[in-house]
Amino acid sequence: MVLGLNILIGGEAGQGIQSLGIILARTMTHGGLHVFADQDYESRVRGGHNFFRVRLSDKKLSTFSKELDVLVALNRETVTIHDNELRDGGFIINDAEQTKVQANEKKYFNVPMGRIAEVSVKNKLMSNTVAVGAIIGLCGFDFSLLENVLRKEFARHGEKIVKDNITAAQAGFIYAQDHSEYNLGHKIHTVSGSATRILINGNEALALGAMVGGCKFIAGYPMTPATSILEYMATKGQDYDVVAVHTEDEIAAVNMAVGASYTGIRAMVATSGGGFCLMEEGLSLAGITETPLVLVLAQRPGPATGLPTRTEQGDLWFALHAGHGEFPRAILAPATVDEAFHMIIKAFNIAEKYQTPVIILTDHYLATSYATVDRFNLSEVVIDRGDLVDGKKLSNGKDYRRHIVTDSGISPRAFPGQNNVLVVTDSDEHDESGHMIEDAETRNLQNLKRLRKLTGMKAVMNSPKIHKVSGAELTLIGWGSTFGAISEAAALLQEDGIAANVLHLAEIWPFPEEAVTSALDNGTKKIIIEGNASAQMAQLIRRETGIIIDNYILKFDGRSFSPKDIVDRIKKEVL
Repeated sequence: MVLGLNILIGGEAGQGIQSLGIILARTMTHGGLHVFADQDYESRVRGGHNFFRVRLSDKKLSTFSKELDVLVALNRETVTIHDNELRDGGFIINDAEQTKVQANEKKYFNVPMGRIAEVSVKNKLMSNTVAVGAIIGLCGFDFSLLENVLRKEFARHGEKIVKDNITAAQAGFIYAQDHSEYNLGHKIHTVSGSATRILINGNEALALGAMVGGCKFIAGYPMTPATSILEYMATKGQDYDVVAVHTEDEIAAVNMAVGASYTGIRAMVATSGGGFCLMEEGLSLAGITETPLVLVLAQRPGPATGLPTRTEQGDLWFALHAGHGEFPRAILAPATVDEAFHMIIKAFNIAEKYQTPVIILTDHYLATSYATVDRFNLSEVVIDRGDLVDGKKLSNGKDYRRHIVTDSGISPRAFPGQNNVLVVTDSDEHDESGHMIEDAETRNLQNLKRLRKLTGMKAVMNSPKIHKVSGAELTLIGWGSTFGAISEAAALLQEDGIAANVLHLAEIWPFPEEAVTSALDNGTKKIIIEGNASAQMAQLIRRETGIIIDNYILKFDGRSFSPKDIVDRIKKEVL
């Protein structure tokens, strides 16, 4: 039997919803369980409605579920909004004094969190810690699992804060075991053999991958949901020799990164839609000077400020065509936290080998969602810096031509200041030596040279994920962070006797038209599932292959797809 449990913790900003959720997720990870956790919060410091979902299983997870076993309500609004998401047999943990729900009402377990916190540590603010203790108590876990997490989580705040949190959690733990008729032990229990598993979110995975991949410089201006990449790398800077710069704006950030890369340093920027707008000129500068650049574009709903703390997949066409003029680029869109780590390493390799920008498309959902993954095997990491010039082998460094025309479009790369080499380039069109030109013939040679890189880049791109099912009548198509929801939706359809293939793209440009054409040329009904209003991937597929998608399942309200969302809409709109 597959074990599983879905918990949602809800309240308002300022009640410590995120801290409570992360502590619970980490405790369950230490208990050997697979965890997937996502969060939803408004763009405000106080008030509003926030929640943190934690899904648990003894099997690998890659998406959330809306069907709840436990709803932890720190205010009345949480009950009102999420009550209808409870499964049969599910229940609500609440403090009746706060939610104004009678303790004896069916499906409610009243935990007087405020009073317990006041009595145990004389601090009502720790009522959320009481709540997490109660959950662990209901699961029947050893309290030491939670205690160890609390010690690590609050160590930087001093021993008193650590002790108070442990005391408050233990009081909630004991209260739940002594007073509740609910027992979650039949749904979930600790599992051995998880010593190599870690819990990270998408942005942490990207930051870790970047540092493992040799990135030594990141510049940025804070913009949700990309900000934590810069913050994470800044905190690790001294340990990994990474320079992290908080610039005055995104224009400065991209130009500093291009400058760092020009000198031979692996460099990157991370931003969202509005910031990417400001980076376009710098992106083109990297294109014409053939300077490697990795740019993380973390999507959120636009236009303008849009919904700054929500998710969307609305920037695919923007990434494809950003920047003035024509120059090659690669576009990657990781599907999972695990893939985010590996993909940014590949992005740096592509950027340096082909001396061109690489854009990683993530989104708020993937950036802020946590998942358990096996510890990354660093021995498998390969660093490819491309065709580098050895100045000692040159008879005359002055003869070095930075933009020499080659069949592959790749010119051997040297760094300014390198012995026996003079490196010249220009943001104006230039000749092979890097000097500015105006003549038509040289312009044509250089422009075509740069564009020829797309052929080589295409050869190193991985094919889309294709899962075929015997007798399939549908093919579900997606890209980026929708992978988990689409894959689980296909499995749910299979349980209902509806066979569905899955085609999912993560390495998007140069576009894999042969693989996509082959996967879709099977007589099935083709359904695209995207987090935008204009079916941007469907348009790209039609442009590159001529294939017309039969049905669109689109979502652009700032919320992510759940497997149930997809299944319900297929049954309603397609079948």
